[in-house]
Amino acid sequence: MQLTVLCAVCLLPSSLALPLPREAGDVSQPQWEQAQNYLTKFYPYDSKTKDANSLEAKLKEMEKFFHLPITGILSPRIIKIMRKPRCGMPDVAAFSLFPDSPKWTSEVVTYRITSYTRDLPQFKVNQLVEKAFKLWSKEIPLHFRRIPYGIADIMISFARGAHGDAYPFDGPGNTLAHAFSPGPGLGGDAHFDKDERWTDGSGRGINFLYAATHEFGHSLGLGHSSDPKAVMYPTYENRDPEDFRLSQDDIEGIQKLYGERND
Repeated sequence: MQLTVLCAVCLLPSSLALPLPREAGDVSQPQWEQAQNYLTKFYPYDSKTKDANSLEAKLKEMEKFFHLPITGILSPRIIKIMRKPRCGMPDVAAFSLFPDSPKWTSEVVTYRITSYTRDLPQFKVNQLVEKAFKLWSKEIPLHFRRIPYGIADIMISFARGAHGDAYPFDGPGNTLAHAFSPGPGLGGDAHFDKDERWTDGSGRGINFLYAATHEFGHSLGLGHSSDPKAVMYPTYENRDPEDFRLSQDDIEGIQKLYGERND
């Protein structure tokens, strides 16, 4: 599991045009532009090498991450994955806002919820956030404490569009949320798109507990996992709320950072 944070390369303009590989002749122009935007955000490429081979390499990188046959061709299967709702953090990137696999050094990490969604009562959001943190704290020697005001280690908010961190949300669907690895300033903060339909698992929409647990994994220092069973898998999957838990891959990743909990 790679330890990364949202990286500045995600801010590359979506208008960067790469040549269309010969094998992708049947792909429509809108599909091709969507694919370029997707690869720019989640599989950052070397902007100095704007050629078909560079884009083909990134398609192969995506296919490898999702355990697909490696062809470098923009296939309907790849396009389907690109259209799934997902986290806004890159899947593979060797960039970090903070070096050396950052993690929290204090045994008590504070958090504060600064804004809410209208889709759920505030007390329910509070409960789900607490539950999400408990899923992680069961496995590592960290304690999480909510504070009602002031600056917390992890600031949690719901926002829409541009919201002050240079990573604007895109409305319903697509990017659901993003979070930053431990560190000062934005470090650890988690932001959720207010334009999504958030639920507690009892209705149609995005289950907030699933998304929050994923984003808090980033807040603790984890990157994305290519294991479909992992909470840290990048795309949103509608799982059974009665059986929601961390996978062994999640547990091994977080314990590699913080060690095992010994009560």
